Amino acid sequence: MTTTTPLIMQIASSTISFPQVFKLSTTIFSSDIKSKGVSSTPLSFSSLTQRITSTSTSLRSRMMITKAMSDSSDIKPLPGLPIDLRGKRAFIAGVADDDGYGWAIAKSLASAGAEILVGTWVPALNIFETSLQRGKFDESRVLRDGSLMNISKVYPLDAVYDTPEDVPQDVKSNRRYAGSSKWTVKEVAESVKEDFGSIDILVHSLANGSEQKILIEQGMQVSKPLLEISRHAYLATVSSSSYSFVSLLKHFVPLMNPGGATISLTAGSSQRVLPGYVGGMSSAKAALESDTKVLAFEAGRRHKIRVNAISAGPLRSRAAKATGIIDMLIDYSLANAPLQKEFLAEEVGNAAAFLASPLASAITGTVLYVDNGMNAMGVAVDSPAFKDMSTPNNNK
Repeated sequence: MTTTTPLIMQIASSTISFPQVFKLSTTIFSSDIKSKGVSSTPLSFSSLTQRITSTSTSLRSRMMITKAMSDSSDIKPLPGLPIDLRGKRAFIAGVADDDGYGWAIAKSLASAGAEILVGTWVPALNIFETSLQRGKFDESRVLRDGSLMNISKVYPLDAVYDTPEDVPQDVKSNRRYAGSSKWTVKEVAESVKEDFGSIDILVHSLANGSEQKILIEQGMQVSKPLLEISRHAYLATVSSSSYSFVSLLKHFVPLMNPGGATISLTAGSSQRVLPGYVGGMSSAKAALESDTKVLAFEAGRRHKIRVNAISAGPLRSRAAKATGIIDMLIDYSLANAPLQKEFLAEEVGNAAAFLASPLASAITGTVLYVDNGMNAMGVAVDSPAFKDMSTPNNNK
């Protein structure tokens, strides 16, 4: 008994449980054999006691250090498991009004505590800034806590052009670009670095080529079958809707803090045929989803940046209305999606906030579907072919 008493006293006074002691003693015994050779004799009780005492003290000190580091933080953790983006800064490319996904994402990120910077297409910049200043967007700027979303700075941006040297003369002299400067991707990244130093979140909410954007500005429809669009229009669509993300990440990644996140927006047309959809856009979205996986590998390995995309359901935004088929897509989704409810831009914003947060720290290279489940459907249950089949319907 006298031999075992010191060991029992050491165990009783430590924070180690019996299973831990057993595991610890086994580990010590094994490591001792490995270090001294197979022929070594087992440890004595006194030696084992000494090892356990030393290890338990180390474990307790580690726990104390971790707790002390946690308590010394300036930002106290919120209760529960919230999306907490306080102290983070986000740049959202492609915000030109208050009815699209870009705006909704900005609001959700702001609600979670992030600082917001936006990039606005140059020809739409004046109208957007004027609307902000005159309070036209105040109602839609209201956050969950009742405060108004603050945009720290609005940058002119045309992500079709990487550097000033890429801008053709006719664009430089275009009156719609008059009065604005430093709006290529490289210049905007440099301006953000000069103004704020770094960012944590990069959002790509860009679509349509310059020609299509001008038609949208004029209230005209932009739908045209793939067989009818020109090579120039096709490549312009892919350039502005897909490669623009590659360019943004390339130029902004030096500004991004390790552990940062990027999010782009795609659509179901990347995988399925949507008759009447903008010609070339399906190709652009498919390329964007493929690039998401490749960039997740490259940015993850080189810069510890996560890269994800959100495939969003149909929303009656200004750009979507120009397709001429958005109302049909919304009605179709309502009739056939697993969740028969109104689809809200806020739901995409909230998903983006999650992907940008530490809660999604192991998620990268994925396409997250936020579409009431429409992506899961293989057939249209409202088709006459299924008229005799009994299907659940919560709209009746």
